[in-house]
Amino acid sequence: MPMTAPTAPVTYWLEHAWLGTHVEPGVAVEVADGRISAVRTGAATPPPGAVALRGLTIPGLANAHSHAFHRALRGTVQVGSGTFWTWREVMYSVADRLTPDSYYALARAVYAEMALAGITCVGEFHYLHHAPGGTRYNDPNAMGEALIAAAADAGIRITLLDTAYLSAGFGTPPNHHQLRFSDGTADAWAQRADALKDGRGHARIGAAIHSVRAVPADQLSIVADWARQRQAPLHLHLSEQTAENDACHDAHGRTPTGLLADHGVLGPRTTAVHATHLTPEDIGLLGGTRTGVCMCPTTERDLADGIGPARQVQEAGSPLSLGSDSHAVIDLLEEARAMELDERLRTRTRGHWTAAALLRAATADGHTALGWDDAGAIETGALADLTTVALDSVRTAGPPPRLGAETAVFAASAADVRHTVVGGRQIVRDGAHTLVPDVPTALAESIAAVGG
Repeated sequence: MPMTAPTAPVTYWLEHAWLGTHVEPGVAVEVADGRISAVRTGAATPPPGAVALRGLTIPGLANAHSHAFHRALRGTVQVGSGTFWTWREVMYSVADRLTPDSYYALARAVYAEMALAGITCVGEFHYLHHAPGGTRYNDPNAMGEALIAAAADAGIRITLLDTAYLSAGFGTPPNHHQLRFSDGTADAWAQRADALKDGRGHARIGAAIHSVRAVPADQLSIVADWARQRQAPLHLHLSEQTAENDACHDAHGRTPTGLLADHGVLGPRTTAVHATHLTPEDIGLLGGTRTGVCMCPTTERDLADGIGPARQVQEAGSPLSLGSDSHAVIDLLEEARAMELDERLRTRTRGHWTAAALLRAATADGHTALGWDDAGAIETGALADLTTVALDSVRTAGPPPRLGAETAVFAASAADVRHTVVGGRQIVRDGAHTLVPDVPTALAESIAAVGG
């Protein structure tokens, strides 16, 4: 895998750089062995031999929640109406047709699309473990390994969030679609997950609880303990639907958040995805334990899930991250913008987050949620992951560069990403992927192959 090999020393000259608090013109970033070895301001022109990145360069974007195979649903699930639950049936039909080879091809194309959108790290919430019917592959982790290989060949980092999915809902056995998701018990899930190799240069291993409906209450702590012992990130879908809340209350007399708290699942290495329908007590539990919350606004509105209380959970103490989830679009700038704009619609007031705070959710806090504490900042010692947004497109032209953060968040789109650097290696150059020569064709062919 080329990304794991040390990269040759290189200097990037950033025409404008967002340094976390402000935009700085003329910044030289020196890279050695994939990390930033020096950051020098006041470089009015590119140093000799430097690679010029013109526009606004920010730390690489972290997509904290992805289901790669959902990309095959784009467009098809926009026909007619329906609910999350009818959408889920279409999703199952695609999942039923995936093999390790076809999933590799699809994920490679999806991750290449992410790189073109400036995403340098993805959290893949992975529960498609076995063959249809639940038969294990010769390598029980063949599907997860396909995703890790796909990320490598698309040039981005991945945290594989290997997911326990054991039940159709509060003790109900998995349905025929879900058999390929299930290991039977949390202990069997842990045994299979143990075989995944951690420590690869571009890949880290985490854990996930699909939801409180999919993991029986008496097995939640097994998954949480597995992650805790490895100091690995733990993610879970939380209160995405009111139906989940109602069913949990019927089964346990508790909200999903309360049930997770009872079983020791919450904490600073845990990230709750969506967290759309929370009580004030739920918000207090999440914030009080420093449990992170990953918002996925484009998916939440695409599925008509609702607007989650992002501002309240952050004020309570929960760090925020962002994800593209079902990939209705892959655009972390849009996710950041949507979180603010959705809150404006909900409250009818403006300015809940600054552009800098929204960029932090899309960069540093997203990386932390995925277990990459050494990424998400343009500073000495950090992983050399950079994203450059054009400031001269039809969307971004006009504002002064000092307002580059506001321009990127509130005007730019994935189409404005000009360069993407991962580990000091340029993966996207002038809007073209350097490893996957024709990403649209790769997407079209891989989606056709699974009947999307």
